[in-house]
Amino acid sequence: MKGRTGMKYDIAVIGAGPGGYTAAAKAGRLGRSVVLFEKSHLGGTCLNRGCIPTKALLHSAELLGEIKDAGRFGIRVSDVAADQKAMHQRKNEIVESLRGAIDKLMKAAKVEVVQGAAQITAPGVISCNGTEYEAEHIIVAAGSKPAMPPIPGSDSSGVYTSNDLLEGDGKEFSSLVIIGGGVIGVECASIYLNLGCKVTIVEMAEHILPPMEKEIAQRLAVKLKRMGAVIEASCQVKAISGEAGSMSVTYLDKKGKEQVACAEAVLMAAGRRAALEGLFGDGVEPEMNRGALVADADGHTSIDGIYAIGDAMAGNVQLAHVAAAQGENVIDVICGGKGAVDMSVVPSCVYTCPEIASVGLSQEQAKEQGIDVVVKKLPTGSNGKSLIAGGDGGFVKLVAAEDGTLLGAQLVCNRATDMIGELAVAVRLGLKLEDVAATIHPHPTFVEMIGQAAK
Repeated sequence: MKGRTGMKYDIAVIGAGPGGYTAAAKAGRLGRSVVLFEKSHLGGTCLNRGCIPTKALLHSAELLGEIKDAGRFGIRVSDVAADQKAMHQRKNEIVESLRGAIDKLMKAAKVEVVQGAAQITAPGVISCNGTEYEAEHIIVAAGSKPAMPPIPGSDSSGVYTSNDLLEGDGKEFSSLVIIGGGVIGVECASIYLNLGCKVTIVEMAEHILPPMEKEIAQRLAVKLKRMGAVIEASCQVKAISGEAGSMSVTYLDKKGKEQVACAEAVLMAAGRRAALEGLFGDGVEPEMNRGALVADADGHTSIDGIYAIGDAMAGNVQLAHVAAAQGENVIDVICGGKGAVDMSVVPSCVYTCPEIASVGLSQEQAKEQGIDVVVKKLPTGSNGKSLIAGGDGGFVKLVAAEDGTLLGAQLVCNRATDMIGELAVAVRLGLKLEDVAATIHPHPTFVEMIGQAAK
């Protein structure tokens, strides 16, 4: 439809990641005219250089580890090796397939997709590839990019981000120093450790996975160390030096003593920040906080008609499923609904081995908030399916109020990321331990640990 500046739409979405394409598809299904701008590939960070590539590589790397460990399952193997080029080829095929699925979704919803870097030049006006577009509502779903702390030497040729490791044909290393022990850091460590790479993790916080309970972090640390990782926590990185193939990271350890970790390469895994550079033209100045858009729970920014979702929103939880939920919600709001994203119940997953998943309050968080709780904990060693699969040292922990109302859960076990959904529903609906315990779970399964733990 023609407008005074060019093409006119009801809704424009900038960024085709989980939040953006979800919003665009829903708006299209509701009969709104929609244009979706994407400067790279459909799917955003999650599909192209985040969630999906990481999990594809983790699956291959962990399968290699399982094959090497097949002797304890009564299977003899020899001459097992990784073909990293083939691993990345398989990963790329998966990514390409899912891009195609999103493309079909956009066509089915009659969403116009424009490839190029979009800029909001005025409220309701977007410029892209020399053409101006008008939209009554503009949704910013531009996502995020790897953060690069101002560490001397961080621009060296041997310093990489997760983008470099996950896109295209990836990178092969014999040794790697990872700066940052968060989710990205430990998942990449798991991949490279299984491939025989020597890995050192340097983390600023007291333990790896700082948002998680210390007990969970310690369980994973033990496993990573068994695989050969060196983990240095409570450290401050001072400098990076060298060039690709011979790198050094200088840091102060927890005692304040200077140490040096050497490796073929350095992975900067120090978090992510909103990717909004160049998005707003002169005179378009929405309220920002640390480079991200300040917005309310329904995505409204300081400029009427401009909304923010996902990683573009300041202080938001940087998870694909959160962005997707906010994408659904913002369309409801634009179309006259009330908005209903419940951010108090957001499942969080770490795809290491064992997997880690959590939702709601942890025991530590409940204590900090002065909430008296009942804690139910089941070790994985008491579950038949876990023993059959060779899982050990994990647990299922349920945190409930004194009246039994489920407040949260933390899982460290095989298939934890597939099991957490049931507990998210239970927490959101305010179910009690007795409700979970009374539900018949199939046997033998991993998921029956939830019912066993609740008893």
